[in-house]
Amino acid sequence: MENIIDKIYAQMNKMSASDQKIGRAILENPAEVINITISQLAKKAKVSDASITRFCRNLSLSGFHELKILLAQSMGQKESESLRELPKDDIQAALAQIEKNKINEIQSTLDHIPTDQLDQILSLIEKSRIVQISAEGDTYPVAADAVYKFNQIGILSFASGGNVETADAQTMNLNNKDCLIVISNSGESAALIKEIELAKKNKIKIIGITNNPDSPIALNSDYHLRTGVRQTVLQNQYYFSRVAAFTIIEALFLLLIKRDEKRIEKIKQHEKIVSSQKI
Repeated sequence: MENIIDKIYAQMNKMSASDQKIGRAILENPAEVINITISQLAKKAKVSDASITRFCRNLSLSGFHELKILLAQSMGQKESESLRELPKDDIQAALAQIEKNKINEIQSTLDHIPTDQLDQILSLIEKSRIVQISAEGDTYPVAADAVYKFNQIGILSFASGGNVETADAQTMNLNNKDCLIVISNSGESAALIKEIELAKKNKIKIIGITNNPDSPIALNSDYHLRTGVRQTVLQNQYYFSRVAAFTIIEALFLLLIKRDEKRIEKIKQHEKIVSSQKI
């Protein structure tokens, strides 16, 4: 069963203003919500009782009681930790809170990897003539990291430098022997959705990496890897943490090496080549 805390985080950025208030009130202290009434949560979120009921229905829940049951189950797995209210005058406490948040992101991300499809995903990457990796904005460094890692182990990969027009041109030159990895936190990037449509015309298999399994990018990908982003900072807004996406790439990289340990030799060869650039 999906962790309800992860589900709220995943859908937060597309919720209505009222639902976002409720979501933030829950994520601020999930353990407290388990033991309060619907009216108390409504007061805490500054919304009506009816808004709480609609929030639950929007999450495909039968009502507030089911929400509390799922929160209790989630709290048994792991505790949510927001970065919205980092202590200003206690650096050690702030670092401990950041550590907890990031550990939760990594654990949630790895927990969501579909192990039944993982072999197919790894095989697709291995057998592809070229692996194109696309992302934009804050997410692009993850694509650049993936390109570096995959090329190190003998898997020919490239990205566009974050330029969407270049990415489209690259996709036009791929075929059904290649694959496209698309990385987007929300899964709603118009430019990346357009690129996926172009890839489908060329019969290119697509691996989507997003935080929202119901997003257009996730739904239009042949395979979906979900990140467990757990970051709400700066005036309650929803921001992308690259840690979760980097975790996916790191996991794929290590699993690809494990499938063929000769790839370690390729890393050694590459390190030897670039060693002359070091002091």
